[in-house]
Amino acid sequence: MEILVCVKQVPDTAEVKIDPEKHTVIRAGVPNIFNPFDQNALEAALQLKEAQDDVHITLLSMGPEQAKDVLREGLAMGADDAVLVSDRKLGGSDTLATGYAIATAIRKLAADKGIEMFDMILCGKQAIDGDTAQVGPQVASELGIPQITGAAKLTVADGKARVEQQNEEGYIVTEAAFPVLITATKDLNEPRFPTIRGTMKAKRREIPTLSAADIGVDEARIGLSGSPTKVHKIFTPPQRTQGEIFKEEEAQANVDKLMEKLIARKVI
Repeated sequence: MEILVCVKQVPDTAEVKIDPEKHTVIRAGVPNIFNPFDQNALEAALQLKEAQDDVHITLLSMGPEQAKDVLREGLAMGADDAVLVSDRKLGGSDTLATGYAIATAIRKLAADKGIEMFDMILCGKQAIDGDTAQVGPQVASELGIPQITGAAKLTVADGKARVEQQNEEGYIVTEAAFPVLITATKDLNEPRFPTIRGTMKAKRREIPTLSAADIGVDEARIGLSGSPTKVHKIFTPPQRTQGEIFKEEEAQANVDKLMEKLIARKVI
């Protein structure tokens, strides 16, 4: 089974700040990390590899040269190969342009392997820097393959993937034949840590870099010019004041006080 896992290097959102004048994200000095949801996607692939003998895992990332750090981390965890797509022409791509570029890269990697398509493509549900959850589905749409999003449980048998998607009332069970793209949630598994031996081996690995020309994208569909999404403003929401808590012994007394407050403020 050929599995491709899409991974992304993202800024640690716990350290992100907003420029109050430019209304843009301040990235200088902010540490970069392996997108957590992508770690769940990779762990799912590694568990399938442990359960079957014929599983090969390829990692794919799009970003600057430093994104190789997360690819090496993924190799240290147990992936077999890794490829980086990096080109200044891809800078500023929104989710639509990113999905197109990644799908084009996947087609090339599949062709280089002599296969029509990877059996399974795994992605994190979303990246924590943008939180759009759009790129995975857009990749599937570009490739023309089925997609199952928000996987909380994954099993594979007889050339099919069976996924439990968690919702408010329980689970939706969805099944799809290969090839299929699946996005992972944190409920899917607990990602393993890279081993010391794996880390040492990954440091010595040469990770190929593909340019926009290498993967054969239409340059009119990438970068800022190929991105229909326009961000007008980014801001930090104002902190909310502490709400008032009613602690009367009788429930009705609490309700009465709440009604008084709502009427006084003309909410009702």
